[in-house]
Amino acid sequence: MDSKKGAFDVIGQLAALRRYARSLARNSPDAEDLVHDALVRAYERRSTFRSGASLRNWLFAIVRNTHIDRVRSAISRGQRDDQTAQEAALSYPAHQEHSVRLAQVREAFMMLPEEQREALHLVAVEDLSYQEAADILAIPVGTLMSRVSRARASLRDFESGTKWPNHLRLVGGDHD
Repeated sequence: MDSKKGAFDVIGQLAALRRYARSLARNSPDAEDLVHDALVRAYERRSTFRSGASLRNWLFAIVRNTHIDRVRSAISRGQRDDQTAQEAALSYPAHQEHSVRLAQVREAFMMLPEEQREALHLVAVEDLSYQEAADILAIPVGTLMSRVSRARASLRDFESGTKWPNHLRLVGGDHD
């Protein structure tokens, strides 16, 4: 038997890892996911395993830390969901005309080519400077400005009905 393989025999530890994960997760499906995620982490960080150290203890620590990360993530997600629900309860439903108009604008935005859509999103929605957005996209500032300009022109064409004549228009609104 190869001594290197014997020193890093993860397969031999699976039963113990599954038992430990079940005690942490309290159900088999979550325990299996926990073991899987922990083994992926162990594989990615295998270079940190010290020769001569206990593989079992190292893997148990990874399972435990993965479980703690999952619990923290679930708590954080729950808090965000609760906060979103509270904010949603305070908001007022949009008038139907505004909802339809927002859906139209969203559809037009999503129909833009990907490079225009991401450039416009970074500049107009995320409020980044042209330089910051260009750095994120790893393109020259001039290219970014061109993409944003083309995206805005497409949306103006959508608004005027010249590019997408079949888009919905509000009847009885300001557009008559």
